[in-house]
Amino acid sequence: MAGLRIDFGLLLEPLGFIKVLEWIFSIFAFATCGGFQGETTLLVSCKDVVNKTVTAAFAYPFRLNTVVFSAPDPKHCGGTWTDIYLVGNFSSSAQFFVTLAVLVFLYCTAALVVYIGYKHVYRQNNKFPLTDLAVTVITAFLWLVSTFAWAKALADIKMSTGASIIPGIESCKAPGTTCRFASVTNMGTLNVSVVCIQWHLRGLFY
Repeated sequence: MAGLRIDFGLLLEPLGFIKVLEWIFSIFAFATCGGFQGETTLLVSCKDVVNKTVTAAFAYPFRLNTVVFSAPDPKHCGGTWTDIYLVGNFSSSAQFFVTLAVLVFLYCTAALVVYIGYKHVYRQNNKFPLTDLAVTVITAFLWLVSTFAWAKALADIKMSTGASIIPGIESCKAPGTTCRFASVTNMGTLNVSVVCIQWHLRGLFY
């Protein structure tokens, strides 16, 4: 009775279909967030330096307060340029989001194996559906919490790496020194990580 019997029937039902979607969205979540790398760039003019590009490279888990801008020149603008760090540590929200995505991916993989290979066992034992339902509800709640936390962190990351950082850089206020914001890496993939889970949650609750 407990032997392997391949049957894709349960995947055509809402329970199985939602699990497939959750499996896919979890991949998008940890791949887009956990694999992100970017940089923010300024153009600095100071003593003997004109429009020198300085960059600060950042990546998951977004401990921006450990990220420093490169110096404009070996003399650090005649000694007026000091180490400049980005502001904020968003690792807790990012790691919570990615860790949950990985755990959900593993759980969905196991659940889909049961659905496809052991549908008869799943149907015959009431404990399996109840446990599956409980885990799904808990997962949906954790997705909701982690997505809100990560969405807020993402908004703050954009602020901490965008043009608004220049007024807070003391070295850019030194006499004879000017700084202009040049660019920041597009964060569209990070937006995808949030949007995918929002779509998934709408599917669960509506």
